[in-house]
Amino acid sequence: MKVRLEHLTKRFPNRNKKIKTEVVAVSDFTFEIPDGKLIGLLGPSGCGKSTALNLICGLEKPTEGKVFFGDDDVTDLPPENRGVGLVFQNYALYPHLTVRQNILFPLQNLKGEARPTKAQMLEKATEAAKLVQIDELMDRKPSELSGGQQQRVAIARALVKMPKVLLLDEPLSNLDARLRIQTREEIRRIQRETGITTVFVTHDQEEAMSISDLIVVMKAGVVHQIGRPQDVYNKPNNLFVAKFLGTPPINVFEGKVRGGVLTIGEDAVLKLAGVDDRDVWVGIRPEGFLLQADGPLCCKLIGVEVMGRDVSVVASNSACTAETLRAIISSETQVDSAAHEVRFALRPRKVFLFDRGTEERIPYDVR
Repeated sequence: MKVRLEHLTKRFPNRNKKIKTEVVAVSDFTFEIPDGKLIGLLGPSGCGKSTALNLICGLEKPTEGKVFFGDDDVTDLPPENRGVGLVFQNYALYPHLTVRQNILFPLQNLKGEARPTKAQMLEKATEAAKLVQIDELMDRKPSELSGGQQQRVAIARALVKMPKVLLLDEPLSNLDARLRIQTREEIRRIQRETGITTVFVTHDQEEAMSISDLIVVMKAGVVHQIGRPQDVYNKPNNLFVAKFLGTPPINVFEGKVRGGVLTIGEDAVLKLAGVDDRDVWVGIRPEGFLLQADGPLCCKLIGVEVMGRDVSVVASNSACTAETLRAIISSETQVDSAAHEVRFALRPRKVFLFDRGTEERIPYDVR
């Protein structure tokens, strides 16, 4: 089931009654979610991603715009009639019911011809439990389950009706790091097996990039970029997107282009083509540094962190907007941790230029 959002906008009254202007949670959101794909809605807290999810499922009604499931306009349709499955951050399981009863609950609330027989309900519940690999826990209560198992129950309950669209609102936030990785892999497996169009809301960029077919990066209710995760990482539209994606985060420097040469501080680091003389922000991904004795970028060495397959070089540069910068290099590269400075060459494909005023990315070629 494809989902089409047309100029979706949601405004709320300001809580401060003295301020008459409304709060815009989602602004002019237009996007078509392809049938059977997993979409990551990504952004910092308060960016509007959960509001967008609520508009899709019908818990919120848009101030402006339309929501379509396939060719059907569902903008005014109540949530129970949209055929959506919703999984919340806090699981929302009934503590007095068993796993089986929790999964059965949505089916038992169906009425008329849509309501299956008891035997069909039990069969569907068992199928959903097997899909999320909790079929051996059907007689337990939620209090007898781990956090990851409880989340699987919540997913099974959302899947038991085989919804047209599955909506996940930060479903992994309450899990520890190892369990988050395991559960997100399970969500991806389940989505591929069922082929259900899925929208996954998260503020964790690594989470979204690892399982999504497409990601939507939002800030302050506005969509800043939509694309395949690696494409967005490699070609960010603006400085916000570049800074939001990536672990460790991108290193940002004050720079300038003069006569086709990019300079950071006093160091001429790249020869460029296609860029007029201007002051710029220079973003360099941590993997964009090459340790080189005669490299053009000189930095003060602060420390070296060995992380198994990689080495993290922590340094500083007066043109860097942060106190320290971080370069990730191969563990096979020897770094003299007693040295006072390090020099780097740069990988051009990992170096981005942004306009100082608009913060939009500036395309360039290397000479």
